Amino acid sequence: MTNKTHDLSHLTVLISGASVAGPALALNLLRHGARVTVVEKAPELRGGGFAVDFRGHIHRKVLTEMGIRDEIHARQTHMGRQMVVDAEGSPQVDLPSEMMSGDVEIFRGELARIMYERTRDRVEYVFGDSIAALTDTPHGVDVTFEQSPARRFDLVIGADGLHSNTRRLVFGDESRYLRFLDHYVAGFEVPNHLGLNRTGRLYSEPGRAIALGNYDGDPDHAGALLVFRSERLSYDRRDLAAQKRILAERFAGMRWEGPNVLKALEAADDLYFDAIAQIHVDRLTKGRVALLGDAGYGATMGGMGTGVAIVGAYVLAGELALAGGDHRTAFAAYEARISGFAKGCQKTSGNAGPFFAPATERRIRSRDRMYRLLASRPLAAFFKKITEKSATGIKLPEYPG
Repeated sequence: MTNKTHDLSHLTVLISGASVAGPALALNLLRHGARVTVVEKAPELRGGGFAVDFRGHIHRKVLTEMGIRDEIHARQTHMGRQMVVDAEGSPQVDLPSEMMSGDVEIFRGELARIMYERTRDRVEYVFGDSIAALTDTPHGVDVTFEQSPARRFDLVIGADGLHSNTRRLVFGDESRYLRFLDHYVAGFEVPNHLGLNRTGRLYSEPGRAIALGNYDGDPDHAGALLVFRSERLSYDRRDLAAQKRILAERFAGMRWEGPNVLKALEAADDLYFDAIAQIHVDRLTKGRVALLGDAGYGATMGGMGTGVAIVGAYVLAGELALAGGDHRTAFAAYEARISGFAKGCQKTSGNAGPFFAPATERRIRSRDRMYRLLASRPLAAFFKKITEKSATGIKLPEYPG
């Protein structure tokens, strides 16, 4: 039973975004009785996506409290070891699964579906729509939608990703907050030419890299991850053909599986392409609006963004419950508790581009030597500890519920 002091049944909350952070917050708010609406611009729940991982005791505690830890383990990828190879495909470094996949790894789409299935009967999901305008008033937030009739909510939470529409409407243009990290990343499905079975391979040339991985045991398909170093590019995020041209130019002449990957790119209809970047906002809340997950403290890759989003959702809902729905008190506590934690995790993401695509041959050799040493048995426990350090850099109070 929910303690009446912590009962949020009087609170109406609009969450923008149904990827991971949005359903996570919805699930946590339901534990306290809040009335939740989630609006998502996609016509349906998005499947697929990259594999995401959880590591350390903080992630375990939050997933357990949310009641989804066992199901995540049941649907995990069971990804094994991954190897750095040379142009002929010969192994150079053996990367243990704990380094790349944490304690447990799951596809982003599978994680979102777990939380959606747990909330869809008690949460109002509105697909194929988005917020057009927000007006913060003393009594609530008046929301105009692109498709649906206007409504008022007590609180609005922007959980709509790195390129957040909510953040743009309330906090200002993305250019003020997005920090470009000198690299781009792309991902798409390719034929499994190498016969990978829950294993991966990484090949790097100066300033560019191709990683191939099979996460689900499908003998026919694999996932390709392309990373390249670059100046800031100007392109239309909706123009798939233009993004394919950029990749074809940047990876022309790439050895190892380069020709096969570029051939698969031509037919790919699931291309993900974006800058490796971080979001740094001055504050996470303004009036009755708050930012959660990538919208407030995102990192494209390497910053444990999914884990931070899950912890952030747990903290935000918990603080609202502790404050009895008083958003001023709850938002201040949420911001104080999560900001330092998120920044600590973001620091690790600054290494993602240089790890995959070192700028020179010398740096590639240095990377390989370092990870060969860290993956050795004498340093394995130490390596696991440092990979978990940022993921556990927060103290969580005991929230009601």
